[in-house]
Amino acid sequence: MKTDREKYRTLFLSTFQLSAFTFGGGFVIIPLMRKKFVEELHWIEEQEMMDMTAIAQSSPGAIAVNASILVGYHVAGVWGALLTVLGTVLPPLMIISVISFFYTAFRDSAVVNMAMTGMLAGVAAVICDVVLTMGKGILREKRFLPVAVLALSFVAVRFLQVNIVIVILVCAGIGAADTLRRERAGKEAGGGTP
Repeated sequence: MKTDREKYRTLFLSTFQLSAFTFGGGFVIIPLMRKKFVEELHWIEEQEMMDMTAIAQSSPGAIAVNASILVGYHVAGVWGALLTVLGTVLPPLMIISVISFFYTAFRDSAVVNMAMTGMLAGVAAVICDVVLTMGKGILREKRFLPVAVLALSFVAVRFLQVNIVIVILVCAGIGAADTLRRERAGKEAGGGTP
């Protein structure tokens, strides 16, 4: 029982801390969650974190909240998911509540504007880190299809202005078809079909 309490406390405090000191949205919190739960705590495997990131990104809602639900549920079930959501949502709620009281002062402050401009550069760097880290995992597989889907998705969204929902649905279909194809090939190579 004590171990469960420690795990719950660690889940809540970790997500609370990550959420409190992360600026720039869900893409910024993902590498920090990876560092905490994959590298430091060893509660999640690298591939599982990539899968959770993909699910969090393609699900409706905020990426940080979606990712925290998946991490919490994976580590400690429903109670873990509830605690990680609470830990992720509380800091922005408290910060926004304070800012709303002093909105006019913050809006017109040159110092706040300069700080926000500086944070944009940091956010861009962290997002690039996420892309490179996840991209390395895909490139390590040495398979053509994931790399082609990655490149074509980028071109479709960036240059052809294809709606992201369409890209996600098409990618999900391609991924499902590829997984089924590989499973069938594995069964045939294993000596027959059931």
